[in-house]
Amino acid sequence: MAFDGMVIANLVSELDTLLTGGRITKIAQPEKDELLLTIKQSKNSDQGKTVRSQHRLVISVNPSLPLLYLTEDNKNSPLQAPTFCMVLRKHLNNCRITAIEQAGLERVIRLSLEHLNEMGDLCTKSLYIELMGKHSNIIFCDEHDTVIDSIKHISLLVSSVREVLPGREYFIPNTQDKLDPYTIEEDIFVQNILTKPLPPAKALYTSLTGFSPQISGELLYRSSLADRESTDSLTEMEKLHLYRNFVRMMEEIREKAFTPTIYYRDGMPVEFSSIALTSYEQAEPYTFRRFPQVSSMLREYYATREILSRIQQKSSDLRRITTTALERSRKKYDLQRRQLKDTEKRDKYKVYGELLTTYGYELHGGEKKLTCDNYYTGEPITIPLDDTKDAMENAKHFFEKYGKLKRTYEALTVQIAETQDEISHLESISNALDIARQESDLAAIKQELTEYGYLRRHNTGKKKPHKTEKSKPFHYISSDGFHMYVGKNNYQNDELTFHFATGNDWWFHAKASAGSHVIVKTDGKELPDRTFEEAARLAAYYSKARDQGKAEIDYIQKKHVKKPNGSKPGFVVYYTNYSMNISTDITGIEEIQDV
Repeated sequence: MAFDGMVIANLVSELDTLLTGGRITKIAQPEKDELLLTIKQSKNSDQGKTVRSQHRLVISVNPSLPLLYLTEDNKNSPLQAPTFCMVLRKHLNNCRITAIEQAGLERVIRLSLEHLNEMGDLCTKSLYIELMGKHSNIIFCDEHDTVIDSIKHISLLVSSVREVLPGREYFIPNTQDKLDPYTIEEDIFVQNILTKPLPPAKALYTSLTGFSPQISGELLYRSSLADRESTDSLTEMEKLHLYRNFVRMMEEIREKAFTPTIYYRDGMPVEFSSIALTSYEQAEPYTFRRFPQVSSMLREYYATREILSRIQQKSSDLRRITTTALERSRKKYDLQRRQLKDTEKRDKYKVYGELLTTYGYELHGGEKKLTCDNYYTGEPITIPLDDTKDAMENAKHFFEKYGKLKRTYEALTVQIAETQDEISHLESISNALDIARQESDLAAIKQELTEYGYLRRHNTGKKKPHKTEKSKPFHYISSDGFHMYVGKNNYQNDELTFHFATGNDWWFHAKASAGSHVIVKTDGKELPDRTFEEAARLAAYYSKARDQGKAEIDYIQKKHVKKPNGSKPGFVVYYTNYSMNISTDITGIEEIQDV
């Protein structure tokens, strides 16, 4: 995830096309480190008609998440505008954007602006947007690049490199003496970069402006040098090959051949880039999606990350309750197993009692043991005795111990089965939390935890203002055109299997592992092998076995799947089934977003 020079170049190209010539009609500062500019644009179409449009430009210099993109959404502004916002409004009200440029491949965007002052004279100003991590800033300058104001004031007490204060001269600091990728020659590239005693990727991104670790790694991958640990291991021919691939990459940037792309792993966005990252595209765990515009890519990336982050945050309490209950049940199960093991000697006491009843006449009193033939095995056996009791009293004592252990065994057998069911149930809830994507998914899980007593029911006596949107199962379509559905939680699993599926539809589930029910609708047709495999991969992925790389999947026609009376949601039984070992990777299986 890098807002590198390539993404900035892509943004500048897009903004220049859409915004240059437009007028800034509204300036807002919704957050202390964020601007929202409204730009109205008028352009003549090929037919000679005037086409008017409006764009909103979000500029955030949040140190943890600096970004810039076009959006259609508006944001509420504080009642009292901050000082920086007031300064911009004073100077730039209805100003015209004359150019949008990038300094080399720096992470700096310059908006050149024209406006009329109080006297009606035409003036020029510059708005510099620096997207440099914790050093990000928005700096407003006059025609001589003297700072008028900035959204963050930086004094020499904060930075010894550059002051950013009104009246100071604006310049881009070159603290690391990086080289401009647009102008670097072969000999400088080889001598100044590839001689550094560093891994090649680090040598690249510490030497070239705008290069991130991801782009440096991609350049090495394209050059088949990704496995090199040091620049010392590169031959002269490999250095030349690397430079030629670098030139080709820079030609993509010069020609604006951008391919805004988000890369996903397990459905979660992990990286974005404005040039194709073939190192990700050719790696099996990753999927990717192209976007027509860099702004739409950034909106999708950060919106998805925000949603997943919010879901993870909102599920934390449910996850904690589930984990605590699961740990308690597992401890209870271990204790019950140990207690059950102690009952294994119950039959021995029964034999002792029976043998004493048979051979007790040989005792005269005061003996501490009796050795006799065990008529069950035909071998001699020694029975320990309480010398204060006679034979019948000892026999009665053994029969009582046998009876107690037998009752304990019978009770523990039932309790262990119940505890196993409880563990399986909680593991299935834990799996549902792992795959939850929406708040409606969490609502169904919360309902289940409440229904089974893991979560206290809060009854305020007030009616809910509206009904929560019902969670829907995942919907995929196989390569052969068959619809496949995946339950997100136990209630959905029951609904899919026993209400949605018909008798000849196929049912899939991970063997001996908590996971989703997968239903393949056959519509009376015979399933091809490829569809069986894709459905099995879905069952493997949406189970607790997903991190193992492979899983054993049971599959059977739905008509053979039964639900015992009184069993918990999601619990089924079946007796004759097929099985297959399959990968947990679902790359290439098309998901359908049901509205």
